[in-house]
Amino acid sequence: MDKENCIKETVLITGGGGYFGFRLGCALSKKDVDVILFDVSAPIQQIPTGVRFMQGDVRVTSEVEEALRGVTFVFHIASYGMSGREQLNRKRIEDVNVKGTENVIQACLKMGVSRLVYTSTYNVVFGGQVIENGDESLPYLPLHLHPDHYSRTKALAEMKVLEANGMQLGKGQGVLRTCALRPAGIYGPGEQRHLPRIVSYIERGWFRFVYGDPGSRVDFVHVDNLVQAHVLAAEALGTSKDHQAAGQAYFISDGRPVNNFDFFRPLVEGLGYTFPSLRLPLSLIYFFAFLTEMVHFIVGRLYNFQPLLTRTEVYKTGVTHYFSLEKAKRELGYEPQRYNLDEVVEWFKSHGHGQKMTGYTAKCFFRDAALILLFAVVVLSWFPSAVRASNRMPRY
Repeated sequence: MDKENCIKETVLITGGGGYFGFRLGCALSKKDVDVILFDVSAPIQQIPTGVRFMQGDVRVTSEVEEALRGVTFVFHIASYGMSGREQLNRKRIEDVNVKGTENVIQACLKMGVSRLVYTSTYNVVFGGQVIENGDESLPYLPLHLHPDHYSRTKALAEMKVLEANGMQLGKGQGVLRTCALRPAGIYGPGEQRHLPRIVSYIERGWFRFVYGDPGSRVDFVHVDNLVQAHVLAAEALGTSKDHQAAGQAYFISDGRPVNNFDFFRPLVEGLGYTFPSLRLPLSLIYFFAFLTEMVHFIVGRLYNFQPLLTRTEVYKTGVTHYFSLEKAKRELGYEPQRYNLDEVVEWFKSHGHGQKMTGYTAKCFFRDAALILLFAVVVLSWFPSAVRASNRMPRY
């Protein structure tokens, strides 16, 4: 990162206790900057020299302002509701993603913090429609078309961040410069949000099918490529790069679109399990996810279970959507490195995961019977609606 006015920078990372925020903080600490990790929960890893943790909540204005005292730069990563049952907690999603972002922006203006990089998402433009090699000229998806509240609030938050670009800082300290990075699905060794959930499904024997068009393609981004993109964006907001990134958004990925299930095949087989050959219709799985969300809505306050899939997760994994990196390469100098899942497989193995040589137990039998019964009910419910939809299609 460039040193504006030759003063050592102090960088704050909201959501710094999470997987990506911590990884970014460790990388920045090696660049002779002071790093503050700001989060409601401390990192599970040992905090390295040059990095300190400050407990706080982006929803609390006073805590954000206190955290920004003496800070020269902010990476705003904190968010809520990306996947699983978190997607169904609308109030907390709104409070963290929208109010929390507003608090960060206002605190930057009040405390004289001149640069802000916001970690956004592909979902601000994607809501289930096919997108092939899309770019930053695509408009935001209309808010009412988002299938989940997380995506809707992330779009609102990104808009607020980019609209804040050029606003005057307090006490005549210049202007705030902002940009937004839109990453694909993040992976890497030790990732704690998505990969453990996938591995738990594999180990419980729930990963018995795939779905959607085998030719569908999506993007992924390795955590270290995403770190690279954030560091470059920080530099491109500074004077040494003539503030080139100010007011801009960038898609960030590994640049290698792939079928979602093909991407995870090395993880499944690397842990000693058989990759499923059964492929189900996307519409059937979407209907199953819809029913699951309805059940959660009814009983969630009494039993906050983890849905197998949400509707948004079905779209994100089964519908083609990938994006060009040309703008990020041209304006940020972003060059993604090549990674695979080998290190992820080894990480899980080192933590006791992998196929155990056991027989087919009664527990397995009843589990499989329950799954078969559940899907039979879903198919019987889905089939009439699928037939009606087919009959409504125009004939030529």
